[in-house]
Amino acid sequence: MRTRILLPAALAAAVLTLTACGSDEDSASAGDTGASPTKASSPTGSPAGSLDSGGGSQGAKVPEALDFTATTVDGKPFDAKTLAGKPTVLWFWAPWCPTCKGQAAETAKVAAANQGRANVVGVAGLDESAAMRDFVSDTGTSAFPHLSDESGEVWKRFEITQQSYYVILDRTGRTVHEGVLPGGKGLAEKLSALTG
Repeated sequence: MRTRILLPAALAAAVLTLTACGSDEDSASAGDTGASPTKASSPTGSPAGSLDSGGGSQGAKVPEALDFTATTVDGKPFDAKTLAGKPTVLWFWAPWCPTCKGQAAETAKVAAANQGRANVVGVAGLDESAAMRDFVSDTGTSAFPHLSDESGEVWKRFEITQQSYYVILDRTGRTVHEGVLPGGKGLAEKLSALTG
């Protein structure tokens, strides 16, 4: 009985532990991969009623990719359904990752430039909430939400196996890019193509 409980938890921890901070070399192998039918970001979704203010479009259909809840690094509840109807960037990072720190300024710049037209959300993992809060403060990225994904649920949902990784969804929730963008370079252009 105890083995049944511990084995899934140990497996999840092993997957997250095996990740290494991305490097410039990673970008060559992790470029555009398009949508995968097995990923949570498939375009199929269920209709949603009116969405709460502060995120997505009123009455937008909520794709499966955005049908989850989490908690922000500052302890507030977060409902991804509020992102529906707009292109969305999910930036997966870890507090101790130098590559992630190198992406922070460009990611914050892109978030500010696209405010109201697209969503940018950081998804912190592989550490504790206090370290995640420090990263947000130290990098000046507090203008957009960051999720505290200590348990790795959001990372697993998007099949993320390394930090400093971007997943970009179009307004329907379909994955249009996933991979490493060294220094965040190219993020603005990829999002611009979706916000037109």
